[in-house]
Amino acid sequence: MEDEPEPSLQPRSQIQARVLLLTICAAGIGGTFPFGYSLSIINAPTLHIHEFINETWWARTGRPLPNHLILLVWSFIVSLYSLGGLFGALLTGPMAITLGRKKSLLVNNIFVVAAAILFGFSRKAGSFEMIMLGRLLIGVNAGTSSCLSCPKELRGAVAITSAVFTALGIVMGQVVGLRELLGDPQAWPLLLASCLVPGVLQLTFLPLVPESPRYLLIDRGDTSACLTALQRLRGTADVAGELEEMEKEHATFQGQRARRPWELFQDPALRRQVISLVVLSSAMELCLCYASSVFLEAGMPYEKVQYAIIGTGCCELLTAFVSCVVIERVGWRVLLMGGYCLMICWGGIFTVSLCLQSSFPWMPYLAMSCIFAFILSFGIGPAGVTGILAMELFDQMARPAAYVVCGALMWTMLFLVGLGFPFIMEGLSHFLYVPFLCVCVCGAIYTGLYLPETKAPSGITWRSSNPQRSSCKGVTRAKVVVSET
Repeated sequence: MEDEPEPSLQPRSQIQARVLLLTICAAGIGGTFPFGYSLSIINAPTLHIHEFINETWWARTGRPLPNHLILLVWSFIVSLYSLGGLFGALLTGPMAITLGRKKSLLVNNIFVVAAAILFGFSRKAGSFEMIMLGRLLIGVNAGTSSCLSCPKELRGAVAITSAVFTALGIVMGQVVGLRELLGDPQAWPLLLASCLVPGVLQLTFLPLVPESPRYLLIDRGDTSACLTALQRLRGTADVAGELEEMEKEHATFQGQRARRPWELFQDPALRRQVISLVVLSSAMELCLCYASSVFLEAGMPYEKVQYAIIGTGCCELLTAFVSCVVIERVGWRVLLMGGYCLMICWGGIFTVSLCLQSSFPWMPYLAMSCIFAFILSFGIGPAGVTGILAMELFDQMARPAAYVVCGALMWTMLFLVGLGFPFIMEGLSHFLYVPFLCVCVCGAIYTGLYLPETKAPSGITWRSSNPQRSSCKGVTRAKVVVSET
């Protein structure tokens, strides 16, 4: 028996990689991918929907709708996505506790199906209100929070793949929205209804992956189911060490109830950190919804705008991959600080170039370059990092409430920015990025002064090594609930 060779670890590694990859893809394609897809897809049919709103109003009343009211209706269509996200964020905690991460994702696809039906039949029904309701429902789908399932030593790198799927969704939405594809004036209802595709894919593949082991043990107290899920995820029966760690956390929280959202505000440090960082992460991303308007403001010809928009999505996708590689090496704090500082730099140059574009013929090209640089800086730091801090810094009892609080604040800011951005452009003109630069300055200062550096320790370890700080500090960028070990 002593000479019996040890079994090869290769099959186990292959099984673990296969199950983990399936989990990431199933959660990402039906979770954060639609978040980015729905965020960017509304950009392509902007003018077509403007015309549809005016034509619908003309058919109903016999007179055209004034331009400022068309702009207001369009702002509501864009921003209702964020309002739906707010409702989804409020559902996150109860759904995660009651149904678990996996079932929450599956149930969440009901909103996708309903939204796709409304989008697909809106023009035939002559109702722009159906588009508004569809945007609200697809926002609810995107409003729940995500934490991907992975081993603790890779938790930071794999969790940030949510940012990769968000960026991939943005790029796909921009590509599908090309005039050569579904960006045609007659095809925009199909373009909006294409949000159904990732939902169907997730309904197909997500049932094949296990439930979150941490949810099974800590929330449900089911050790047997937790052990089975861990073994499936790791591809080996030897999961004693990881199970022991979770049992210690379970023992720590046994007899305690999950914290309620309003209880998190009792800690002043938590209140400052959540509000500040959520505002920082929210105000930037929505600029993608109005990317065409920003490029037109920078002097780009209209027929070239759609290709430039795809370039911005590719920039964010590239930086999401880079973040996955470097986050475990340099830490989140460096990425956040560097990202905010670079955004301040490029945003300032962009503002100056807009002011001088009539004086120098090359200034519009500099302005457009700054837009790409701004998005690259955003993607390398704030875009991906802020979405996973809550997962790492909140314990299991506080995490659902933290997702509700952070998601609600973030989506509220997205709604306000989405509703007001067209009027900000109209009022500030060349200085439209100044409010966002102020947010970046606050973000850099706050990150440098208050955000601790953490490299994926467990919640208990982090709190025991930082007793002077709150046990619940973090921020989340709204995504969709996914299994997390």
